[in-house]
Amino acid sequence: MASRCSNADPTLGRGRRGGPTRPPRADTHVGACVVVGVIVFAASVFTQQPADRARTEALARRAGERLQALQREADRLASQESTLLTELRKLEVERQLKAEELKRLDADVARVGAELKATTERIAALEQSEAAEVPQLRARLVEIYKLGQPRYLRVLLSAPDLRRIGQASRTVAAMAKLDRDRVAAHQRTIAELKSERATLQQREKAVATVRAAAEKAQAALMRAAQARNDLIRDIDRRRDLNAQLAGELQAAQQKLQLALRELPAGTPPADVSLPLKAFKGDLDWPVRGEVRRRFAPGISKGIEIAATEGADAIAIHDGVVAFAGTFAGFGNLVILDHGSQTFSLYGDLLDISVKKGVHVDRGQPVGSVGATPSGTAGLYFELRIDGEPVDPLQWLKRR
Repeated sequence: MASRCSNADPTLGRGRRGGPTRPPRADTHVGACVVVGVIVFAASVFTQQPADRARTEALARRAGERLQALQREADRLASQESTLLTELRKLEVERQLKAEELKRLDADVARVGAELKATTERIAALEQSEAAEVPQLRARLVEIYKLGQPRYLRVLLSAPDLRRIGQASRTVAAMAKLDRDRVAAHQRTIAELKSERATLQQREKAVATVRAAAEKAQAALMRAAQARNDLIRDIDRRRDLNAQLAGELQAAQQKLQLALRELPAGTPPADVSLPLKAFKGDLDWPVRGEVRRRFAPGISKGIEIAATEGADAIAIHDGVVAFAGTFAGFGNLVILDHGSQTFSLYGDLLDISVKKGVHVDRGQPVGSVGATPSGTAGLYFELRIDGEPVDPLQWLKRR
């Protein structure tokens, strides 16, 4: 087309009368060039529009699908939180019941302890009284026993008359019985108190066992309640993050829809990308293969995936090539910038198929798998969120 709009002198023709014709006007020549340029630009726009539309529509679909997934996740988290709150209310009721039970058991322990103390004090007092009185009683019984033999007969014979003898006999017998009854009463009382003390000790032990079990159950309830509170806080945090990511996706989706509306008018589409953070757990793997080395903070900032040498290493998400070249410790390395301080790194590449500054679509090859430092074929892959390395396995699709 350029040859058709050159500035060379026009060829002169001849009119019907044989005279020279006048050269074409300059403005006519320029107009023809403008028309041709417009046609070329329009052709390129119409050629590019289907590709732009397809890419924009694909991004819009992906945003819509992810929004639906986030909504399902939000519904699931809300359901989990509702279940946990119900369980927490039940645990709180059980914990209050256990607290009341512990109060009752504490009162029982105090009451039994007081009764046991009082019984022990009574036993000690009776034993002390018995220790003081028994020697006297025993001495009197011995004397009475002595009187029961010939000396007892002399007492009776020394009485002035039979009436006095009968009184003396009854007095001696009554005194002996009284002393025996007192000793027996002491012994019975002490035996009963000891039996009561043994019963109280058993009761005290049983109440203490029940109280220990109730205290253990209350501690278990408190731990369970704390665990559920922690889960609820974690769910609240995840729901907040879910809402934030959904908001970012909706904003991107609106930009994509605006770009789709502007495409028919020939307006170049805006460079709209989807936020990577919204796709946690849904990112494509950079290459097929088993994980040979896992993420380990302080040891390995990424993972190593065993793969066939020469296999395509693909972009996990749309981004711009921030680095493409050789880097010490990584061999041939490609770094994609996904925006908002999120990056993906592809190392140990056999070759690189992208250049710095170009836009890369999700699934587009950035290079091919090469040899790792150990000599085996594989890809080193690293993911950075907010500029910090994270475990890629938490972000890639489960398989």
